[in-house]
Amino acid sequence: MKNKKHLLLFVLGMLMLPGLLKAQGAGNPVLFNASWSFHKGEISTGISGIASETQWRTVDLPHDWSIEGPFSDEWASATGYLPGGIGWYKKSFAGNAAWKAKQVYIYFDGVYKNSEVWINGHSLGKRPNGFISFQYELTKYLNLTGKNTIAVRVDHSEFADSRWYTGSGIYRNVHLIVKDPVHIAPWDVAFTTPEVSAEKATVKVKVSVTNSNKVDASVLVKVNLLDGKGKVPISLQKQIKARPGVHEVEFEKELSSPKLWDTEEPNLYKLKISLNSNGRAFDEVTQSVGIRSIRFDKDKGFFLNDKSTKLKGVCIHDDAGALGVAVPQEVWVRRLKLLKDAGVNSLRLSHNPHADYLYDLCDKMGFLVMDEAFDEWEVGKNKWVAGWNVGTPSKNGYHEYFKEWADRDVADMVLRARNHPSIIMWSIGNEIDYPNDPYTHEVLNTGRNPQIYGKGYLPDHPPASGLTPIAKQLVKAVKAVDQTRPVTAALAGVVMSNEVGYPDVLDVVGYNYQEYRYPEDHKKYPNRIIYGSENGMQKQAWNAVDSNEYISAQYLWTGIDYLGEAGKWPQRSNGAGLIDLAGFKKPEYFFRQSLWSDKPMAYIGARPITGTDDRGIWSHRTAEPVWNWQSGSKVKVDCFTNCQETELFLNGKSLGKQIRSTARGQVPSWQVDYEPGELVVKGYNNGIEVCTNTIKTAGDAYQLKAVADNTLFSHNTKGLSQIEVYITDKKGNPVLTATDEITVTINGAVKLLGLESGSNSSHESYQSNKRKALHGRLLAYVQTTGKPGVVQVRFSAGNLKSSTITLTVK
Repeated sequence: MKNKKHLLLFVLGMLMLPGLLKAQGAGNPVLFNASWSFHKGEISTGISGIASETQWRTVDLPHDWSIEGPFSDEWASATGYLPGGIGWYKKSFAGNAAWKAKQVYIYFDGVYKNSEVWINGHSLGKRPNGFISFQYELTKYLNLTGKNTIAVRVDHSEFADSRWYTGSGIYRNVHLIVKDPVHIAPWDVAFTTPEVSAEKATVKVKVSVTNSNKVDASVLVKVNLLDGKGKVPISLQKQIKARPGVHEVEFEKELSSPKLWDTEEPNLYKLKISLNSNGRAFDEVTQSVGIRSIRFDKDKGFFLNDKSTKLKGVCIHDDAGALGVAVPQEVWVRRLKLLKDAGVNSLRLSHNPHADYLYDLCDKMGFLVMDEAFDEWEVGKNKWVAGWNVGTPSKNGYHEYFKEWADRDVADMVLRARNHPSIIMWSIGNEIDYPNDPYTHEVLNTGRNPQIYGKGYLPDHPPASGLTPIAKQLVKAVKAVDQTRPVTAALAGVVMSNEVGYPDVLDVVGYNYQEYRYPEDHKKYPNRIIYGSENGMQKQAWNAVDSNEYISAQYLWTGIDYLGEAGKWPQRSNGAGLIDLAGFKKPEYFFRQSLWSDKPMAYIGARPITGTDDRGIWSHRTAEPVWNWQSGSKVKVDCFTNCQETELFLNGKSLGKQIRSTARGQVPSWQVDYEPGELVVKGYNNGIEVCTNTIKTAGDAYQLKAVADNTLFSHNTKGLSQIEVYITDKKGNPVLTATDEITVTINGAVKLLGLESGSNSSHESYQSNKRKALHGRLLAYVQTTGKPGVVQVRFSAGNLKSSTITLTVK
């Protein structure tokens, strides 16, 4: 955050959010997550057998059964060597006489996958896509004075159906919504700002009012826009006669001196819309909105509020290691803060819509978002089972449902999220054009192209010409519900797609790992807007953005390590991230921070010199902050910094200054004769010291040190404490080589959700209360249960001195 005021507002907002999710007025959703029953496996008699089935256990949603494991090489490397299967959920609840003449809905933010929902034995519908939100009306099957039972069957028996870990089950929030017959549905408000400047903005609000009665309804529709101080700069109303069906009403007003939303100061307004009759509001919808302008230029790149802006982006998946995809929002708050500190200002939500709260966080924290719909269209991609590019792949996946569901799924993605100011692009697909997986073209036989992709034209594969008509279909579906943002896709085989006109269908064209094509295609296709939709972490990949005005973006693969897309067993997760599965920073995090962050920083890491140091700049990623080496050995010390000059000190003695701009790859480095003690780097701008970084020789592992991000909680909501545990020597220096097994013991009313070390190959059970440390550290997720009291969370490891964290629930 640029200033303390916005940081304070953000923190307060996060503390208040759980309460805001509860009913605050007529028609608002109520969380419906508590006390569901779960059965792993099929029920042979189907819905008629849920009452007689005895093997149920109580779970709270969100819930992911796949993460419960166990890991096994009988499953697929693509999905993290974790099981899929079939699961059933049910929840009983009492009817309410006050619901008479009301309409009751159940809203699922995401169920993976092939879900079918029943109420009191009546089927409400099926939804194959595991990432799309949906709702069903319960009204006509409800018992208003007796018990009601919701049942959900989830079929993820095709476990190798994705190229990354998806989880299984009702893994996102569920809401119960009670409305009058005349109401506003969850996605039936559209907020746009077609003209924006620092002086004024045009605000347009379109509301779809549903009238489920058989007669006209006289309704007063009120629109209020509140600023961050609670003032109401816009207040409008219209009296309408809503006929049966859906009635659309539009509002437009000019706003003077708007507080613009951007990545540094993400100013938000609150939009309140109410339906009124006889002086009473009987339905109300409240949303956070932002006022900003966006545009892409073929020669000048991306502009936010008419300011040229480079998109310093990362791609992210849904999971969080030990938690699978059932991730509390506090986990993403911690992760996003880390990414923000690295200079990241944009996220690509790969390769599917994400949890509802993540968009809210991006709005509040100032991230620009590319929202993405699909990883495959009507033909399946390779999902590797025995390791990436090893053996025979699975072809299971979303393509089985694409023809029937694609238009609706992509439209629902847009409708659900279109009022978020953070979103700047809708992506209709990722690497759909990957050469020969599945599409092919004769151009793959020409020039250098066979060397790039390994194989030439494969005539038994579907022709690349099939890409263009489907792209047109999806673009049309997106623009039918939102024309304020460009439609894009991430292209893996640009050379092939150029031959069939696929890029011409898109407003902006993403290139995956094809920086070498930027100059050639910019010249050949002068009206094409090109950006990097997926990129490696090498410095030259960023140079292609930084040195070309017409290239607006780089999206690193990836921001965070993730489960799945793994190599051969025992590897079960992908280690491409800036931070690991536990949210600990990796050396490449600091390298990226040195390129992207304006705040002065310096990081030192060391690596042994073996023979000639000819591994190139990429080897700097291995520079760990360790100063424990054999006596007399020569060590390469690398410094990731954005300072003009840096100076290295060993035990107080200067080893010399280096200028960043003249250092190889802008990474100052020193060859050092190792001696134990303290290594310090100081960073200077204009000759003034602005930052410092220190690493010390560690002694033997002696004790544990636990640090919690939050220790005080309210009994009204569930809260999450993320506790970082470090193994240190007697002086408190971290012992990064330690791998001791750490055990968690809890005394009090909290739940251990999981332990995560960040290891990409550990098969320890995520259901256990013990786990080996990696790099001398471990992360514990501890969730409060809503019961007041004082809780002791103790961490122990063999003969090491233990550490205890005290949590207080008031």
